[in-house]
Amino acid sequence: LVPERFWEENHYPFVQTMCKSKDEYLTRPDLGRRFDEKNQAVLRDLLAGQRVVLAVGDGLSSAAIMANAMDCAAAIRDGLKLRGIETDDPVFVRYCRVGAGDAVGDITGCELVCVLVGERPGLVTDKSMSAYLTYQPRTGVLESSRTVVSNIHAQGTPAVEAGAHIAGLIETILRRKVSGVQLHLEEGA
Repeated sequence: LVPERFWEENHYPFVQTMCKSKDEYLTRPDLGRRFDEKNQAVLRDLLAGQRVVLAVGDGLSSAAIMANAMDCAAAIRDGLKLRGIETDDPVFVRYCRVGAGDAVGDITGCELVCVLVGERPGLVTDKSMSAYLTYQPRTGVLESSRTVVSNIHAQGTPAVEAGAHIAGLIETILRRKVSGVQLHLEEGA
């Protein structure tokens, strides 16, 4: 698990999906995509009215979040600020699945959610993080509607470089009003 000091020292608001433990997170992916009423209220209070929401979720690798999330999120926020796009501090989501971003969309009505999540540790590293960007996130959105930036780690795409790229993608997605496969189809047209 990502230690409590991580979100406290970085002043990230904290919420938790409906999972109560790491075991439940692994065996009940559906609960890692939803929030109970208490956490929904926290999200509504924190994020209502935001156009773009950044969420940092532990996912399958807390080491990935500890190594990359801070630098990546800071680069995203800096890049968005340069583009005139406002966003608040990221919210930290414990026991986070990618689909938790869809629930954030349901709860807040945001236009775009960017979920930074630790990926399954692989052969190369246990510190690989990905970013999932979803335009108009809502429960039931197709996986093909997400734009993904993966392999964010020291031997892949460094966190700051990835964050700068993600900020540019967010601007493009907001302008074109589409993410995922449709974004790439439009670019090829």
